[in-house]
Amino acid sequence: MTRENLVRRIAGLVVDRPGAVIVAFLVVTAGFATGLPAVSTDAGTEGFTEDLPSTTALEKVQGLFEPPFDPAEGTTQLIQSSQNVLAKPSLLRMLTTLERIEDDPGFRVESTSSAASLVAQELDSTATTLDAQVDAVERASPEELDLAVDRAATNPAFRALLSDDFNARAGTALATIALVEHALPTDPPSAGSGSDDPLTPLQVRMQSVVTADIVVFGSGVLAAETTTVIADSLLIIVPAASLLILVFLVYAYRDPADLALGILSLAMTLVWTFGFLGLAGIAFTQLLVAVPPLLLAVGIDFGIHVVNRYREERVKGLSPTVSMDIAGRQLLVAFFIVTGTTVIGFAANASSSLKPIADFGITAAVGITFTFLVFGVFLPAAKVWTDTQRDRLGIPSLWQRPLGQEGSVLGAVLPVGVVVARRAPGVFLVVVLLVAGASASYGAGIDTSFSEDDFLPRTDQPEYITSLPEPFRPGEYTTPETLDFLEENFESAEDDVVTVLVEGPLTEDFALESIQRAGRDPPSTVITDRRDARAESIVTVIQMYAERDPEFARLVARNDIDGNGIPDDSLEEIYEALLDSPVRETTLTYITEDFRSARIVYRVESDAEQREVAADAVTLSRRHRLTGTATGTIVVFQAVSDLIFETAVDSLVIALVLTAVFLVFIYRLTLGMGSLGIVNLLPIAVSIALIAGSMRLLGIPFNALTATVFSVALGLGIDYSAHVIHRVAEELSETGDVFAALENTTRGTGGALTGSMLTTVSGIGVLGLAITPILGQFGLVVALSVFYSYASALVVTPAAIVLWARLLAAWNAVRFETAVPGQHREG
Repeated sequence: MTRENLVRRIAGLVVDRPGAVIVAFLVVTAGFATGLPAVSTDAGTEGFTEDLPSTTALEKVQGLFEPPFDPAEGTTQLIQSSQNVLAKPSLLRMLTTLERIEDDPGFRVESTSSAASLVAQELDSTATTLDAQVDAVERASPEELDLAVDRAATNPAFRALLSDDFNARAGTALATIALVEHALPTDPPSAGSGSDDPLTPLQVRMQSVVTADIVVFGSGVLAAETTTVIADSLLIIVPAASLLILVFLVYAYRDPADLALGILSLAMTLVWTFGFLGLAGIAFTQLLVAVPPLLLAVGIDFGIHVVNRYREERVKGLSPTVSMDIAGRQLLVAFFIVTGTTVIGFAANASSSLKPIADFGITAAVGITFTFLVFGVFLPAAKVWTDTQRDRLGIPSLWQRPLGQEGSVLGAVLPVGVVVARRAPGVFLVVVLLVAGASASYGAGIDTSFSEDDFLPRTDQPEYITSLPEPFRPGEYTTPETLDFLEENFESAEDDVVTVLVEGPLTEDFALESIQRAGRDPPSTVITDRRDARAESIVTVIQMYAERDPEFARLVARNDIDGNGIPDDSLEEIYEALLDSPVRETTLTYITEDFRSARIVYRVESDAEQREVAADAVTLSRRHRLTGTATGTIVVFQAVSDLIFETAVDSLVIALVLTAVFLVFIYRLTLGMGSLGIVNLLPIAVSIALIAGSMRLLGIPFNALTATVFSVALGLGIDYSAHVIHRVAEELSETGDVFAALENTTRGTGGALTGSMLTTVSGIGVLGLAITPILGQFGLVVALSVFYSYASALVVTPAAIVLWARLLAAWNAVRFETAVPGQHREG
C-alpha cells in the first residue's frame, strides 16, 4: 500500500465513520484506565546510582563493615539535640526512647547503638540491655558520670556519634545520633503502596514515639517526604498549568464545543500514558512529573493545528466532511513527521545507563505516540461528528475564523521572517549561525551536578508557595533542615568523607605501612594533620587501643621495626588481639574477620568541589599497594554527574543522527525532496545552541532532569519547523511561488504555532512553581527551548527555504545543461 493510499484510508475512516472511531477510542481508554490504580512511586536517588562501580564498592563496604555512624540499609537514625546530650537527663531520655522502641515488636528492632549506651557500659560493663543501662545511668553520681564520659571519649565509635562541638574535657556536646537497626521484611511492598521503602511505615510511626528533643531520620522518612513532595508539586503544577492552558485554549479555539473536544483529548492522552505506566510496572519518579506538561504541549499543538487547518477549509464554505478530509490528509503526514522525530528525541534517552532517565525517555516516547493517535485520529473524528450534528440541528458555530488570517494583527506580524528572506537570506543565515556558534561554544562550559538536594524541597520556600490557600499549600518538610543539621554538626556525615575499600591479604608485612603512606601529603581537598591525611582506619584503632592497654602497646612495639608506631610484623596476631579486646566492634568497622578487606575513611573539605573531591579519592585509592577502590556518597554522585553529562551528549548525538536520517527518508518518501530534511534540522540546531548558552548564562547545570533538555528541545522543536516546512512544500506544489508559499504558511500554520507556543510555554513554565529546584530549572529551560524553536521556525526557516529553493533551481539548471549539451536557458 502506497503512502497516499494509507493516508487516504485513514482520513476516509475518520470522516466516513467518525462514530465508530470515537467508540473504539473510548473502549481503549477504559482499558488503559485499569492500569491507573497500579501506578506506584519511586522517590529518592537510588535509581540513579544503581550498578555503578563506586556504588558496588559502597554496598560492599556497607555489607562487610559495621560503620559507627554511616547508616546502613535497614537503619533509623535518632538525632537528639539539647544543651548537653551527655548530661544525665538527656542520656536517660535517649535510653528510655530506645527501650520503648525496642519493646514494640512493630518496629522489628534487631539492635541499637548510641553514645548513651556506651556511657552506661562504662558505668557498668554488665549492662548489656537497655533496661540495665537506664538503671546504671540513674544510679550514677555526677562524678561517676563524668568519669564514664571521659573513658568513653577514647572510643572512636563514641566520638563518631557526637556532634563536632564535643568537648572531651568538659564532657559536653550539643547533639548526638543513635542508630536503630531493623529486621526488614523479605516481601517487597505491593504496587501502589506509595513508597517502596519498607522503612517508611516504621519511621513515620516512630515519629510519634520519640521525645521532643529527638528527630527520627532515615531512608524511610526521606522516601515518604519525597513522595509527598511529588504529590504536593503535582497539586500546585496541574491546576496552575490547567488554568493557563485553559486561558490560551479559549483564545485558540473560541468555541465551547471545540474547547471541550480539545480538553477531552488531552485527558485521554494522560489516561493512556499513566495507564501504560501502571500496566508496564514503571514507577512514577520525580523526573516523570515533567511528562504530563510535555504531552500537554504536543497535544495542544496538534489540537490547534487540526482545528485551525480545518477552519481554513470551512471558511471557504466546504462541509465538515470535505474540510476534515482535506485537512486530515495534509496533517496526518505532518503529524507523523513530528511524532517520529519527537519520539526519536525522547527515546534517545533510553540509551542512558541511568534507569530513571531511560524510563523518562521511554515513557515520553510512548506518550507522544499516544498523543499522535488521539489527536491525529480521535479528535478529527470527534470534530467531524460534532459539526455534522450541529449542521443537522441548525446549531451555529461561534467562531470559524482561523488564527493568523490575513488582515488580523497576528497575521501582520507573523510573516516577518518572510520579509527578511526576501531581502538578504544569505547574510541573515550567516549572522544566525555565528550567533548560534558563539552560544554553543559558551554553553560548552555548563556545569554538571547531581545531589540529593535536587530532589528535596527548598529549606526556605518562596512566599508565593507558602501563601497558597488550602489544599494547595505544601506541608511541612523536615528532611532539608535535618540534612542541613547533620552537615553542619557532624564531621563524620557522609557528605564530608570519602572511603577507600582496600582488598587483599592484609596480613602481609607492608599492609599497614601502605595504608599509612597512602595518606602522606594527600591531595588538596583532603583535610590534614600536619603532613598526614585526617583519616580513620584499622591503623587508628591500633594506635587508640595501644594508648589504653599497656600489654597491647608492648605487642605493637615488638613488631614495629622502624619505630613509627605502626606494626610491620605479626599483623595477624595483632588483629586477633584486637578482636579479643573491648574494641572488637570498632575493629570490625575497619577490617573484616578474614583480614582481606579494610576501609579507610578520609575527611575532606566540606566546601570543596565534588569533582575535585572524587578525583582526589581516586588518587588516594591508587596509592595503596593492595587493590584500592574509591567510594562514598561524593564519589558515587560524581560518577552519576559524569554519566548525566555523557547522557546529554550521547542522547543528543543519537537523536540528531537518527532524526536527520528519518527526515531525509520521510521527506523523500512523502514529497520527493529528501534535502528538505536537512533544512528542517537547521532551526533546531540553532535552538539547541541557544539553549546551551542560556543554561550557562542563567547558572542552570546539567542535572538528573535538565540533562534531557537537548533531546526534549529536539523533540519539541522539530514540531514547529516540521509543520512550517511541510506546509511550505504543500503550498509550493500548488503555487510554485516560494514567497507566496511562505506567506500562506507563516499566517496559517504560524497562527496555530503561536497559539501552541503560548500554551506550551505557560503550561511547562509553571514547573517553576514546583517545590523542588530540579523541576523549576527544567520548566524554565524547556520553556526557553520551546520559544527558541518557535522563533527559529518562523524567522530562520523562511531564509533557509529560500536559499534551498535557489540552490535546488541552480542544481536543476546544471543538470539540464549537462543532460542537453548546446541548449541554453533564456534569462
